[in-house]
Amino acid sequence: MQFIDQARIAVQAGRGGDGIVAFRREKYVPAGGPSGGDGGKGGDIWLEADANLQTLLDFKYRRQFVAPEGRRGGRNRSSGASGETLTIKVPCGTEVRDLGTTILLGDLTEPGQRLLVAAGGRGGLGNAHYLSNRNRAPEKFTEGKEGEAWNLQLELKLLAEVGIIGLPNAGKSTLISVLSAARPKIADYPFTTLVPNLGVVRRPSGDGTVFADIPGLIAGAAQGAGLGHDFLRHIERTRLLIHLVDASAEDVVRDLTVVEGELRAYGHGLEDRPRLVALNKVELLLEEELADVSERVADHCGQPVLLISAATSKGLEPLLVEVWRELERRKQEEAALLESSALQSTND
Repeated sequence: MQFIDQARIAVQAGRGGDGIVAFRREKYVPAGGPSGGDGGKGGDIWLEADANLQTLLDFKYRRQFVAPEGRRGGRNRSSGASGETLTIKVPCGTEVRDLGTTILLGDLTEPGQRLLVAAGGRGGLGNAHYLSNRNRAPEKFTEGKEGEAWNLQLELKLLAEVGIIGLPNAGKSTLISVLSAARPKIADYPFTTLVPNLGVVRRPSGDGTVFADIPGLIAGAAQGAGLGHDFLRHIERTRLLIHLVDASAEDVVRDLTVVEGELRAYGHGLEDRPRLVALNKVELLLEEELADVSERVADHCGQPVLLISAATSKGLEPLLVEVWRELERRKQEEAALLESSALQSTND
């Protein structure tokens, strides 16, 4: 399956049906009278988040969406049928923007969440609406209104609590394959991972936490170099980053700095996102070499460094313990912030 995380679509809501001019022609009703019915409302267009979708691939083949029109009014004050609502399914995590202004119209993050993106046109009025003491036989009616039409930009941002970042060949795909049931393509050459991989890692409580393996960043990724630029957006929603570094690299601190620079250049608060630094492939180094490398990395980061080997599963349990601890701390901070905001609103 192709991973498509951006799409442009055009939506056209249904036109309202026209009202009509009609008069009663019934036996034993000598005066008759206007009886033209109203037109039906045009169909609306909604976007709905669907947990079963993982990509915007469907919009590669269909980009025009038109809702049905409302029907004309009928005789005997019969209203025309309204156009059926058109519902377009999108993956959870889809941002919807107006293509012309880039204004954010909605962010569909929860399954079943809906967003009205184009309202159907109002139906026209039949001549029965214009009956008055002065005009007993009106021949006036109104036409239905056109439905709304918009060009939209859809952008998928994966809903993962933990993002695994690092240079190509740092071992991100191996790590997520060991921690979860994900089975990404793994090889010993750069850019093996061409799309983000998601994996669910079980907590001791039994709950699942989504981890995302983000394709390798390189220098200049934030400006469009390599693959990382296309997927940096997917770590915007994460609560925690695991920065994986190849312990056997020629210059570990330089590799660390490259990714840090790209996070800083991309912005969106990624530079300040809580981050665990883990040296991977430690089985390739002697104890003296590993001690020297870890000390230099810790001095650069200003925080303790985790030593792991995704290939041999060494050090993964302490890594997960730190992940759960950090996520819990983040959730408590967010809850406290929400409580403070609610209290401030009440006082105001």
